[in-house]
Amino acid sequence: MIALKNADELERMRGAGRIVDRALAQMAAAVAPGVPTITFDRIARDVIFGADATPSFLHYPAATRGVAAFPASVTVSVNDEIVHGIPGERTLQAGDIVSLDCGCAWRGYHADAALTVGVGPISPAATRLLDATAGALEAGMRAVRPGGWLWDVMAAIQAHVEGHGYGVVREYQGHGIGREMHEPPSVPNFLGHPRPPNVRLRPGLTFALEPMVTERDWHTRALDDGWTVVTADGGLAAHFEHTLAVTSGGVEVLTRS
Repeated sequence: MIALKNADELERMRGAGRIVDRALAQMAAAVAPGVPTITFDRIARDVIFGADATPSFLHYPAATRGVAAFPASVTVSVNDEIVHGIPGERTLQAGDIVSLDCGCAWRGYHADAALTVGVGPISPAATRLLDATAGALEAGMRAVRPGGWLWDVMAAIQAHVEGHGYGVVREYQGHGIGREMHEPPSVPNFLGHPRPPNVRLRPGLTFALEPMVTERDWHTRALDDGWTVVTADGGLAAHFEHTLAVTSGGVEVLTRS
């Protein structure tokens, strides 16, 4: 069942969103050649715990049996890694692109956001991929209208991505969010088959919209750690995300200050 949020619940999600936004801004500012990826986990923990919130990702249970719960407060995915990268002692290199995904719960409600940034100067091809992925998120957000349909949002993302010649990841998608980090409805970034139920966009609906875009083919594979997802063909990937609330006047971005 899809839970529509009341004014108090939305205010709690705004609070969580402000914390996530602050954590991502500090992490993005710290991106530089030679920085170990574990640095971003430390920044996220400092910001989140310092705001009397809790990280949404830390100890999140794995979907695969026998895989340990997620060990960090943020996912850090580099180059061909799409999502769920585990931060560690690996250091960033000049020309890399790195996707940072962060979520937290504040007063019982979650917010979740992600961005991809370059490590120093990056190639024109990587720049175009990042621009197209950020543009896909904006296209999806522009399609959110009270009384409209979730399929319109999905179609807007797919049209933007494929119009730029890139692939839309199928296996991973956006999601409803609120009291739980993952709630109904599922929010794929494409109109494939089978399609999820078409959801009416009503005020109080909250969801995380997160296009994951590949340089070439959209197929993915998981690494042996059971978490990190990479492109099957080794091409680059980018990921942008915001937590949104449908309002009577349109859409509110809860994770953008």
